[in-house]
Amino acid sequence: RGQPAAAPQPGLALAARRHHSEAVADREDDPNFFKMVEDFFDRGASIVEDKLVEDLRTCESEEQKRNRVRGILRLIKPCNHVLSLSFPIRRNDGSWEVIEGCRAQHSQHRICYSTDESVNKVKALASLMTYKCAVADVPFGAAKAGVKINPKNYTDNELEKITRRFTMELAKKGFIGPGIDVPAPDMSKGEREITKGHYDINAHACVTGKPITSYMSILGMTPGFGDKTFVVQGFGNVGLHSMRYLHRFGAKCIAVGESDGSMWNPDGSDPKELEDFKLQHGSILGFPRAKPYEGSILEADCDILIPAANEKQLTKSNAPRVKAKIIAEGANGPTTPETDKIFLERNIMTIPDLYLNAGGVTVSYFEWLKNLNHVSYGRLTFKYERDSNYNLLRSVQESLEGKFGKHGGTVPIVSTAEIQDRVSGASEKDIVHSGLAYTMERSARQIMCTVMKTAAYVNAIEKVFKVYNEAG
Repeated sequence: RGQPAAAPQPGLALAARRHHSEAVADREDDPNFFKMVEDFFDRGASIVEDKLVEDLRTCESEEQKRNRVRGILRLIKPCNHVLSLSFPIRRNDGSWEVIEGCRAQHSQHRICYSTDESVNKVKALASLMTYKCAVADVPFGAAKAGVKINPKNYTDNELEKITRRFTMELAKKGFIGPGIDVPAPDMSKGEREITKGHYDINAHACVTGKPITSYMSILGMTPGFGDKTFVVQGFGNVGLHSMRYLHRFGAKCIAVGESDGSMWNPDGSDPKELEDFKLQHGSILGFPRAKPYEGSILEADCDILIPAANEKQLTKSNAPRVKAKIIAEGANGPTTPETDKIFLERNIMTIPDLYLNAGGVTVSYFEWLKNLNHVSYGRLTFKYERDSNYNLLRSVQESLEGKFGKHGGTVPIVSTAEIQDRVSGASEKDIVHSGLAYTMERSARQIMCTVMKTAAYVNAIEKVFKVYNEAG
């Protein structure tokens, strides 16, 4: 006190600047997940703002229209509600444990178990779900629930207890219900954790589960899966089913990565064999038809990379070493904003999570409709469609006999096996698959029509903006 301050030493000042620069670089490489989602939203909003102003059919001045648009965009961006709660459960060994959880409602449907379920992460996932529903034209708002536990430390019975109690706490506070907020399973969960009510008839409805050629030529590739190789990071529901479908269409899965290690087989691995091995051994490591993969699975040489694990896997640090031509985002937010820019510069196409993993919420929407109606898909039309198909075949037969006569007997109408299956009528599974395919194909066409000026976030923002604007 009272002494003049010492002059800063040049070496210390240089070190401080270097430390500050490194800290900034670290933040860019590992951004806050919610901030990352907001950055993508801001980028899309800045692109679409002028179009939204132009499309407004009101008697307001240009300035008033712009203020209205900016106001609604500010309204869309944040989460509406966040509920944090804690509740006790009794473990199988008789001990008691207090579980912490939260649910964020972004625009007025999913429970996730993770050791890293911070409020910011839950808010980010809720925001993503709003835009995902908009891309797929699913008439839901969006929410996300998180329980901060490590699911590996609990038995199936204990996970069911946690889910039931957590769901009950949310229901008691009016946060979920068939006409309010409908949860669906997400990462680390499946049918075993989903809670069903016993007294409310609607309880089941509270829970659910350019031409392509031009794009491919830009990447130096041809359409179709037959000659493509792919790598999957994460062998959970998303990774397994992605591997199944691509394998079915002729693509070759040359590597699979999990949290405990990765495996490699340049000749391709069979998804069923790998699934059976993991179920038996609890890990993909040691799979006899593959070798351990040294290094980052995200940097493996392949045509298609499917990050299907956690967020922020592709960062500014590893983006320059990614060799895939297509990034198919199976996980939520696996690519940071800085990485997205690098991929654009490197002519790597990213199929965004907003679109690519919207199939889950689309089928959850189908299930919600079925549960509200208390009628399975196809029940009301199955017999009518089957009779109509047989009548059509008889009509063709009678037309041929009327034209050519019945020389030697009736004219046989022989259908292929595929036609015969369809003549019998569509099963509920067929109907859901068909509805999902139609929804995803239509959404893809909408996004491709928008790509010339924007991308998936803009496509989603336009749809959400329209709902908010029409609601006043």
